[in-house]
Amino acid sequence: MLGILSNHSHKNSSMKNIIITGGAGFIGSHVVRLFVNKYSAYRIINVDVLTYAGNLENLSDIETAPNYVFERVDIVNAAAVDALFDKYQPEGVIHLAAESHVDRSIKDPLAFVRTNILGTVNLQQLQTYSYRFRRQALLPHLYR
Repeated sequence: MLGILSNHSHKNSSMKNIIITGGAGFIGSHVVRLFVNKYSAYRIINVDVLTYAGNLENLSDIETAPNYVFERVDIVNAAAVDALFDKYQPEGVIHLAAESHVDRSIKDPLAFVRTNILGTVNLQQLQTYSYRFRRQALLPHLYR
């Protein structure tokens, strides 16, 4: 199920949306912070399931920014990712969510396959579908 911890409304807004997955991790939190601070005309949607590597305290300095939203979503859950794309209709996705700790890969290699492969495929499929849908919806208007 889609976990929603949004701190700002997304409806009735002209802001364009960018989804960043893995945004509560070490690298992801730096990317999210950079985008929130540098691109105020964009709503930055931080998508993270908050496993052992995710920590929202990494982003405490921007948690109340008007262009920042956090969504607790597991990218392995295709229905949840679909709902997320439907809700925000993102202009783009920066995919940083990944299992990357070597010790954990030995202990539970399937977790790596689920997140790093299945999660990535879910995002790729939905982004491709979303782009094609928007393009098809726009093309008739361009050639009238």
